[in-house]
Amino acid sequence: MSEDLKRRAAEAALAYVEDGMRLGLGSGSTANHFVRLLGRRVAEGLDVTGVATSQRTAQLAEEVGIRLTNLDATPELDLDVDGADEIGPGLTLIKGGGGALLREKIVAFAATRMIVIADAGKLVEELGAFPLPIEVVGFGLTATALAVEQAGIELGLSVAIDVRRHGGEPFVTDSGNRILDASFGRIPDPEALAGRLAEIPGIVGHGLFLGFADLALVASPDGVAEIAA
Repeated sequence: MSEDLKRRAAEAALAYVEDGMRLGLGSGSTANHFVRLLGRRVAEGLDVTGVATSQRTAQLAEEVGIRLTNLDATPELDLDVDGADEIGPGLTLIKGGGGALLREKIVAFAATRMIVIADAGKLVEELGAFPLPIEVVGFGLTATALAVEQAGIELGLSVAIDVRRHGGEPFVTDSGNRILDASFGRIPDPEALAGRLAEIPGIVGHGLFLGFADLALVASPDGVAEIAA
């Protein structure tokens, strides 16, 4: 059922795609549904150009025939369509479960509009149950993790930090960085946490997307709800 709901949300996003658009193509399972559906529209004659947020998304887009560019050649995008790991009040988001958060945020920032697609299970009353992905440089990894822990403690949060691994090896992002997964349990003030994380030199990006999303398309068995920021 979950995959079906993800597909429904992705399909609803196609209604916002117009001929000639420059699109940000998100990463993750729900975004993959969108890319595949978009590929079918392209095969039928839709003319769009995409900027992929990850190597996996780029590979999928090429497989389904979507013409790709990059932000150096096309620095301004019309629309970014991406998934989320959590959607909180005011369309605050946690993203980065797949490890593409830095590129996802760069692409979202370059877009005039961002639409989030998800199943209803991603809606939460307060962010934080999903561990917050934080992309960090490899140099000083332990010191950076300690700084994140201290920032959480000073904000009154409980903190448990894991260095992400994949297949027994350290997880490395497409940009050559590492991921810390910070479990806070709850984040009552995402803006305060985002501000503190921005002060830590070893962090190159975090999964708090605040003020990015304009619309969420959330699928449940009852249909697809539109949630505006």
